[in-house]
Amino acid sequence: MMVPSTHAKAVSGQRTDDHRSTVRFAAKNHRPQALRGRKRERAVLDQLLQNIRDQKGSRVLVLRGEPGIGKTVLLDYLLDRTDGLQVTRAVGVRSETELAFAGLQHLCGPLLDGLEFLPAPQRDAIRVAFGLTAGPAPDAFLVSLGAFGLITEASTHRPVLCVVDDAQWLDRTSAQVLTFVACRLQAESVALIIAARNPTEREDFVGLPELVVKGLDTDAARELLQSFMAGRLDEQVVDRIIAETCGNPSQLLELGYGQYLHELAGGFAVPAAPAPTPRIELGFLKRLPTETQRLLLVAAADPVGDATLLWRAADQLGLDVGAAAPAEAAGLLKLGTRVRFRHPHVRWAVYSAASLTDRQAAHRALAAATDPQLDPDRRAWHRAQATLGPDEDVAAELERSADRALARGGLAARAAFLERSAALTPEPRTRTQRALAAAEGHHQAGAPHAATALLAIVQTWPLEERERGVLDWLQGQIALQTHGGAEAWRKLLSAALQLESVDVQLAHETYLDAINAATFVEAPGNRAVEEVAWAIRAAPQLPRPQPAFDRLLEGLAVRFTDGYAAAAPILRRALGDLRENAVQNTRSLSWLSLALRTAADLFDDESWHLLATRHAQMARDAGALSVLPTALAHVAQLQIFVGAFDAAATLVDEADAIAEVTDSACIAGSLKFLLAAYQDEVGALSLIETGLRAAAASFGSAPRAFLDYANAILHNGLGCYDVAMRSAQSASAHKSLRESTWAHAELVEAAIRTGHVEVAYDAQRRLAAYTSASGTEWALGILARSRALLAEGRSADDLYREAVERLGRSRVTIELARARLVYGEWLRRERRRIEARDQLKTAYELFSAMGAGPFAQRARRELLATGERTPKRAVDTFDALTAQEQQVARMARSGRSNQEIGNQLFISIKTVEYHLHKTFAKLGISSRHELGQVLAAE
Repeated sequence: MMVPSTHAKAVSGQRTDDHRSTVRFAAKNHRPQALRGRKRERAVLDQLLQNIRDQKGSRVLVLRGEPGIGKTVLLDYLLDRTDGLQVTRAVGVRSETELAFAGLQHLCGPLLDGLEFLPAPQRDAIRVAFGLTAGPAPDAFLVSLGAFGLITEASTHRPVLCVVDDAQWLDRTSAQVLTFVACRLQAESVALIIAARNPTEREDFVGLPELVVKGLDTDAARELLQSFMAGRLDEQVVDRIIAETCGNPSQLLELGYGQYLHELAGGFAVPAAPAPTPRIELGFLKRLPTETQRLLLVAAADPVGDATLLWRAADQLGLDVGAAAPAEAAGLLKLGTRVRFRHPHVRWAVYSAASLTDRQAAHRALAAATDPQLDPDRRAWHRAQATLGPDEDVAAELERSADRALARGGLAARAAFLERSAALTPEPRTRTQRALAAAEGHHQAGAPHAATALLAIVQTWPLEERERGVLDWLQGQIALQTHGGAEAWRKLLSAALQLESVDVQLAHETYLDAINAATFVEAPGNRAVEEVAWAIRAAPQLPRPQPAFDRLLEGLAVRFTDGYAAAAPILRRALGDLRENAVQNTRSLSWLSLALRTAADLFDDESWHLLATRHAQMARDAGALSVLPTALAHVAQLQIFVGAFDAAATLVDEADAIAEVTDSACIAGSLKFLLAAYQDEVGALSLIETGLRAAAASFGSAPRAFLDYANAILHNGLGCYDVAMRSAQSASAHKSLRESTWAHAELVEAAIRTGHVEVAYDAQRRLAAYTSASGTEWALGILARSRALLAEGRSADDLYREAVERLGRSRVTIELARARLVYGEWLRRERRRIEARDQLKTAYELFSAMGAGPFAQRARRELLATGERTPKRAVDTFDALTAQEQQVARMARSGRSNQEIGNQLFISIKTVEYHLHKTFAKLGISSRHELGQVLAAE
């Protein structure tokens, strides 16, 4: 994936020299991840903090390491654990290296309240050094004594942690003063932590205790790289990258972000350098002996770094072992069991600088040296790179290898094999078929521009009817990915109609894509969905039906011609088939997205959860970047309903990042409106208003129905029911899946609060038609809640209780909290204050734990109206937990395993363990059992 280099620095904990404070995670809309690996370093830092808390004297530590190795991230880890400490910090700035005492002023500035306790000479020296008063240049010894006095005076009140980052850029005098202070700290409760690069011309802090920070271990480096490389990469290539970067987090992130996956071809290809190769490097390479240059090129052309293969290939070219010596002496590469360049950029520089003829010779030698039995796919790849003109033998070998390459390098690798195969195919029709398959692979791998460029070439060739239909289908798919349903649905419908006479199976698949695109077209009076639905009902039947997708197609056609109730039984069976029988091919991933929207439309939270997590995992494993953003968005939306807003926001950010680099339209952006509606009153009002003004009839921006739905939720939360009613009416009038169906519940609540009883009853009747046909606990719970709003007396009480019970048995915690809220409001109006408090307290605690600000405030106001003086959360320290920690804590308390928590929140087991560790520390407990004692029952 490709993002600006500043993003990679922010993620890895680096910072630019012109910033005063540490950048923990500077990239917009991204969140920091748990620290990977570093068990040794974390243990040292934890012990250091414990010692000063226990008043066991001062501690001094210098973190040493190369740029990007993770020193700043370790400081952030330390700073996250400073409860009860007084923290003062400074960051070296390159532009201030000539300004005497600049760094010291930044570090000691917060401690100047202690000046009055210093002897007069030290006090005066500090004042002059820090520019607080005029005077002659202060004596460095007196300044040093003054700085020592300020720090030790502060430690008499509570332990002090002094943190200095990028100390190599401190001015010389500040570095000398800090060394002076460090050498004199003894019994005080002070910790001085200094992070600096390895010493060069300036040897500051020599003799102080050091902790050398090295690269991540293999497991942690692999986890870090693959967390940002969304697609699949050959495992051997991952090992080579980790070896060449020596586990440096910054370099790993640069590689993870610096390449499109299709350029890496899943690890088979050697892509061009991510930036122009500096002339000085090219000049240096050209000064090496010719044989050394040829050997380096062979090594660069093999993406795995297999030393045995290199020597076999070198033998093919007549190169001896001595050819490597100049390159090793120059530090360009190391030869052992693995060939390791000094840095991947050196590998790319070598390959980029070579001529086409020399590259072909290197690949030819590698192909000859590769065992056709042990590694036929890489041999086929090297043969293809060595071949210039058409060659059916090589092309056929590449085609045979494409599916095996999929297993090792994902869809990007398969697409690369097929495209090269097409280029080498002499027979026109076979070339067309291979090119179309390659374009489909590029599209699925999230490379729409590569797919479009290939289709533009294919379009100029003579095409038969089926090939023309496949071409139109692919162009419609790419339009859906990049521009949205408004541009895609007609193209896909045309392709489906065209394919009916030549390939009924593919026609049915294309109809699914067409109706998917049509449901996103939001223009008022739009009949796109009906047009596609009637075409589906008129289409010929499959000779060999596929139950799951045939039923899905049939059910959706019925949904938009005969209505929700008629379609519900068919769609339930389709979802059941999909739950029982996982899809077997990557093409089905796009249909799973439609199935997920259908599950949500049916209020089927169990199918939604199971299929969403499966969908996202399959897309990630296959490297299907065209559908991964949407897959993540489905999981994120479910997390919103679960009440895990932090987890949802993280998934939305990841989906957005992938969509950006693949130039994809993605529904994840729409979820920001829904998150804002639940979380933030002020920000949501502005955000949604802007979105409504900019809403267009496309999949690429937030669909109008979704915006109206989010706006209805926001204003129902704020108690602005007139605005909520108008928005809910607008959302329910659309013909989209999910939001238009869900909006009826919002309309019932808003209309009854504004006295529009007929509007409320009409919305409730329509909602009843949907929810009764669905029959899930979620659906019937929503229906009971809506009916209760319109009922009175014992009937209303029974319906509210039913809503709470049914929604309590579902995953949609946010709807359960809302049911308790409206029940509590009704109980208060019935003057049943004690019962009202119970419901409202629970609702308030649920909303507060989720971070649902507007609804939490609404619940708080109602609580105050019952006479409750100070509504509190379950525990006083619960505020200290993040939203994700709160969610993990509640689920752990309920008895769920780490695996179950991870599955539901779509995070790794390690991340669950990380959150539980932090939660236990913040709550002052040591086990899951104690969670039940600390957190009040919800």
